[in-house]
Amino acid sequence: MGFDHPIFSESLRLIEAALPEGTLQGLSVSERDVVLRLIHSSGDLSLVQGVSFSDQACELGLRALSAQAPILTDTAMAAAAVAPMARRTFGNVVRSVLDWAPDRAPEGGTRAAVGMQQALRAHPGALVLIGSAPTALELLLEQVRSSQVAPPALVIGMPVGFVGVAESKAHLAASELPQIRLDGSRGGAGLVGAAVNALLRRAWLDQAASV
Repeated sequence: MGFDHPIFSESLRLIEAALPEGTLQGLSVSERDVVLRLIHSSGDLSLVQGVSFSDQACELGLRALSAQAPILTDTAMAAAAVAPMARRTFGNVVRSVLDWAPDRAPEGGTRAAVGMQQALRAHPGALVLIGSAPTALELLLEQVRSSQVAPPALVIGMPVGFVGVAESKAHLAASELPQIRLDGSRGGAGLVGAAVNALLRRAWLDQAASV
């Protein structure tokens, strides 16, 4: 059996067949992989319309992952979604920023935001996945903007929900950070995990093809 399970391969084929002709046109191979895996993980063909990539975002992500850059997530659930693929490929360290968070959220804040600050200092140049906490995304942007931490190798910004979510995604879009976003209210741990798993898979397949 190859790297991909036959059911996964057949799922991707069916997704491509179901998408309107030309939907994936203009996307790089790695961008296409991310979009297809997001659809596969969500079961939502319309999701393709909300995915945005900054210039060279996927390529920068592939390079960092193949160099074993750490992967930071805003929830333990997202870390759990990524850890198996990381072990199967480059062995990247995968940690939730909650490992650095206090047991209770500070007044007016969130545990993820507090943990993010410490995690970014502990792992400069990491890939950062945010699927649940717009406060953590805002904290990241502020820390980078004020030069308190090094810019991440890539930000996958897909916080889900309605409070502060649209604003945090707009602020990410306005930044110069390499990024993959899912605009609107959709997002979540499963989707940020799917996005980075697509990049891990592509980086691993590319490496195997070059040997």
